[in-house]
Amino acid sequence: MSSVLQPASTGNDPSADPTPAGKYRPVSSHLAIAPPVSVVIPAMNEAENLPYVFKTLPDWVHEVVLVDGNSTDNTIEVARELWPDVKVVEQRGKGKGDALITGFTACTGDIIVMVDADGSADGQEIVSYVSALVSGADFAKGSRFANGGGTDDMTFIRKLGNRALCAVVNRKFGARYTDLCYGYNAFWRHCLDKIDLDCTGFEVETLMNIRVVKAGLKVQEIPSHEYLRIHGVSNLRAVRDGLRVLRVILDERSNRRALRGRTRSATLGPVGSVTAVAPVSAVSPVVSARGKAS
Repeated sequence: MSSVLQPASTGNDPSADPTPAGKYRPVSSHLAIAPPVSVVIPAMNEAENLPYVFKTLPDWVHEVVLVDGNSTDNTIEVARELWPDVKVVEQRGKGKGDALITGFTACTGDIIVMVDADGSADGQEIVSYVSALVSGADFAKGSRFANGGGTDDMTFIRKLGNRALCAVVNRKFGARYTDLCYGYNAFWRHCLDKIDLDCTGFEVETLMNIRVVKAGLKVQEIPSHEYLRIHGVSNLRAVRDGLRVLRVILDERSNRRALRGRTRSATLGPVGSVTAVAPVSAVSPVVSARGKAS
């Protein structure tokens, strides 16, 4: 894994650039990176929205992976027309969680970015996520409620539910998140080995947010603006999916308690004996958009 930052070349004279040609990829007027970036887009019947999604993606990304959830429209054809080198993979199961896991497996980049296919995310924000990662974060988490973020697509009930669930996660797992159920995130590929995703639906985003904290990974929130879905109707159902998110939180909390119980038992061992065990690794501070450590 490489996380080298270099100033982007601003001149046209190759001899003035000490960096070997092709080694670094300019991502802004003042930043160039070496790590290849993969963008994963789960999509099902999103042909009308893809033009809006692809036109905001920066041209310096290494690859775009479109995970097709058995679309009945021309989603695949539109994607290939818009981005000729797009890697199209078929979703193995059902639900957003399955789609993302399928996409992550197909990625070849060192950095992976998750982007929804409904046109609600601005691909130009990817540079902020990548900048956070090459600056030291393991996981760059989008937030609509961090200073500078916003949303055009949440009802009052959804905002209230998101805030309540976020508060529960912060209290139970020692995080300091301002947003919980948001699908615009980026991370180093090595994180996948530590969070072991195993859910199928929209709750996958919450599961990721919890497990990166439990794994002690460095998290930085990135202010992000969520726009309205351009075409079609979302499959999200506030009550149903809110309950699934709550179930994930409770399950992860129960798993953490069980792990602590097993660790205590192994440490004590039978009466009169001493057993050496590795301590459970502590959770690293979560860095908020304001730079404060939790």
